[in-house]
Amino acid sequence: MSVVPEVSPDGKKLTIAIKGRFDFSSHQHFREVYERIYPKPDAIVVDLKEATYLDSSALGMLLLLRDHAGGDDADIRVINSNSDVRKILGISNFDKLFDIS
Repeated sequence: MSVVPEVSPDGKKLTIAIKGRFDFSSHQHFREVYERIYPKPDAIVVDLKEATYLDSSALGMLLLLRDHAGGDDADIRVINSNSDVRKILGISNFDKLFDIS
């Protein structure tokens, strides 16, 4: 499992690519990635294109990211999720908290 951050040249967008299993083992690294960025980016994209698995701790990590980014005012998109991951996000009502595509 790896977490790969990429900040846009203007510093306004952070993309976090998740590769492999997105579970509790990635908690510390995932959190460090977004907490280290200063100033906070205006937008955050979580790219799940290469994520093979997502569990309840990953859902919790997404909620912590949302809180860190500003809660209801945060601009966070979850992109490239496969059908299984999208189903989990939908059942968990995360489509009401995040822009999921």
